[in-house]
Amino acid sequence: MSETTDELIPAYTDIVFVDTLRVSANIGPDCWGRRRAQPLEITVYLHLKDTYLDAAGKSDDVLDSVHYGHLTKSITSLIESQSENGFRSARELTWSVAGKAFELAGRAAEEVRVVLELPKMILLASGYTIDNTYATGDDGDDEHALSSKKVSVKDIILPVVIGVNPPERESKQRVVLNIDFFEKSGPKAVDYPSIVANLCQASDKSMPLHTFSLITFQEIEASSYLTLEKFVMQTVRSACLSSNGIETVTVRAQKPSALSFAQSSGVQITRNRKAFL
Repeated sequence: MSETTDELIPAYTDIVFVDTLRVSANIGPDCWGRRRAQPLEITVYLHLKDTYLDAAGKSDDVLDSVHYGHLTKSITSLIESQSENGFRSARELTWSVAGKAFELAGRAAEEVRVVLELPKMILLASGYTIDNTYATGDDGDDEHALSSKKVSVKDIILPVVIGVNPPERESKQRVVLNIDFFEKSGPKAVDYPSIVANLCQASDKSMPLHTFSLITFQEIEASSYLTLEKFVMQTVRSACLSSNGIETVTVRAQKPSALSFAQSSGVQITRNRKAFL
């Protein structure tokens, strides 16, 4: 189905953001299971009402906008105020950061997106990201609620026997894996009591992230595949069925050594959990 011209034209969107604020905070167990401060990177997107920034665009006065400097100070002050006790979880941190953004913007804000990067969280990966979007209450009150959540595990390097050519059947080669988890919407969506626990939460028990990673990746490493398509589909299926709180999973796999004159070749598959039930 072809896209119409109207669909290609973006709607009015006014955003004030702070990109990659580097802090240190205790948000629960780190990659070694120890509860202590760890490096974090926080990005905040403050989605404002349509054309809200028209006033500042005309007056050239920051008072007619939402001051990103004040937003930054508010977040750092929040982190510092919890330096002794820390936050109970990454969820509590992102919710608190969103609260500060809503407080600063007042009724100018429609939603706040908080992207929390934990570069040292997963030993096998180069990054672990929690991407939460919070919306204002239906009644216009000060309460805000989580409206969407995406959790990403980035650049997992795995040695796998994969390929159709004879040399590829003899030796393992590097495969770079990226996984995006999308939670179910609504108040009963999967919660994160700590940054490690409950990434893949079943209805009767919780599976810690490092355990999930170990099971899935050992299964992948022990197998051999002819195609990336089979490799990616098996990973998507395992990820979707790891928790009844997961709605959709995207898996992207790349072979850096497959083509001589290209950086990599790859396959990406997105499936809803219902596809495997």
